Amino acid sequence: MKARHQARIVALQALYEIDCAHHDPDLVLKHRLEETPLSRSAADFSRYLVEGVLKHRPVLDVFIHRNAPEWPLEQMAYIDRNILRIALFEFAVDGQTPVKVAINEAVELAKAFGADSAPRFVNGVLGSLVEQRKVIAQAAREAESRKRRAED
Repeated sequence: MKARHQARIVALQALYEIDCAHHDPDLVLKHRLEETPLSRSAADFSRYLVEGVLKHRPVLDVFIHRNAPEWPLEQMAYIDRNILRIALFEFAVDGQTPVKVAINEAVELAKAFGADSAPRFVNGVLGSLVEQRKVIAQAAREAESRKRRAED
């Protein structure tokens, strides 16, 4: 299994626990990385995904909700919404992962960890978000700017 794929699995497991059990993100990630030893770069990538998703979760959730209105976020499976958050963070906010790679990885995670209908659901929602990636990136930058101004 490729290192970045394994890093995404660890990030997904951590985000799942943080989301449903509300455990401390730093402790959760520490424990996940102890359970699944990764190379330094893969561990850093996993940490980057978790921190990025948590930092931008409000913006990510707005766009996920808009593109899956029949599934309110609080009713969506924890695993599905966190797979969507990771992929959306990767291709829209961070922008370093090619769209096709992020979606393919998300679908693979949905196959491995989600319900039978999860891969199709994840693919459909992410497919509808691709055209909005610049708007999502802008919304994330604006939210970060507002937060910095509020802290000053």
